[in-house]
Amino acid sequence: MQTSFTLAQLADPDIAEADKILRACVHCGFCTATCPTYVLLGDELDSPRGRIYLIKDMLENDKPANAKVALHIDRCLSCLACMTTCPSGVHYMHLVDHARAHIEETYERPFLDRALRALLAAILPYPGRFRAALAAAWITKPLRFVFTGRLRAILEMAPATLSGPSSVDRPQVFRAESPRRKRVALLSGCAQPVLKPGINEATIRLLTRHGVEVVVAEGAGCCGALPHHMGKSGPAHDLARANIAAWTKEIEGEGLDAIVINASGCGTPIKDYGFMFREDAAWAAKAARISALARDISEFMAEIGLQPARAPEPLTLAYHSACSLQHGQQITAPPKRLLESCGFAVRDVPEGHLCCGSAGTYNLLQPALARQLRDRKIRNIESTQADAIATGNIGCIMQIAGGTQTPVLHTVELLDWATGGPRPPGLPPR
Repeated sequence: MQTSFTLAQLADPDIAEADKILRACVHCGFCTATCPTYVLLGDELDSPRGRIYLIKDMLENDKPANAKVALHIDRCLSCLACMTTCPSGVHYMHLVDHARAHIEETYERPFLDRALRALLAAILPYPGRFRAALAAAWITKPLRFVFTGRLRAILEMAPATLSGPSSVDRPQVFRAESPRRKRVALLSGCAQPVLKPGINEATIRLLTRHGVEVVVAEGAGCCGALPHHMGKSGPAHDLARANIAAWTKEIEGEGLDAIVINASGCGTPIKDYGFMFREDAAWAAKAARISALARDISEFMAEIGLQPARAPEPLTLAYHSACSLQHGQQITAPPKRLLESCGFAVRDVPEGHLCCGSAGTYNLLQPALARQLRDRKIRNIESTQADAIATGNIGCIMQIAGGTQTPVLHTVELLDWATGGPRPPGLPPR
């Protein structure tokens, strides 16, 4: 793709990066076949190639974003299936992130849209606020049929029950149960400890059982992905800096062999911290070190090796590969191999490359498209006739569980169970 940025524009490192990404695109259109919104809508502007043209025109001509650009960029899930498909190595993630930030800076959204985005950015990254908001939504949920659109979608997403805070999510150290092999930091996260606190508990049990000391670092919290994908770069970078500072303190103290993440939607941006802070002299080296240490829990367990394990009950699992894991981090085989090594029968889901529609806040901001994708995903999952669904991302768990009676479990809950942990809640009776 030819570009015509001026030398003055290319002096901006973000524009220089966008220029490099745009020049890699050869217009082949392979990305359209795997883009969820193009598959649903058939509109070229709702494909990666179409969005690339919109972004190129906006950045090259130094134009403020308009309603048309915002519409089609907002419809992008950032599932990154296009990056897996692209034969030319176009780094669409960095390009669309730049576009979102440009839209946030130059386009004034309608008031209600602006207010909802500000509210989500102020609540979701903070577990205490999020828990209080869910409690309010739970009380209001019986009235959801009075509402339409986004507000109704938000109320419908509120879980039927709400757990209290888990003791494992406070800053502390969990000693290895056997001679220590590794020392890692665990990202507690923001939404996951509120929605499914048992996932962090299962992760800690699994790691300590395998000789891994686990530290929940003081000051670490939300990875920053939620505001980042809404184009709110300032708040996203602030959250990322807090994590970098917290984990750097541990590295320089007793040391860390890895930073383990059990929500793949968080792992993808953390592995990109080095890029995010590449031009920040004070944070670049620290951010790059954090990114280099980041590991998805399935990736880490595959590296250290799972102890001999056996599924306590015969169970057939449909494995849903979260977009942030298979496309964002290019991790596909390790979770399935780990589950199979425990004796579970693992089945791939047809159209497994297509997103379930969760995508961070996407199911709240684009509920109609998200529901279509969820229903399509569930039809494909149920065609496998599995007893349960396994996946590695809290967003996918909540999204898929909202439309099926089949239990949806985190991969780590099943690995914990097979190596001596408790039976995961939600499984059908024996």
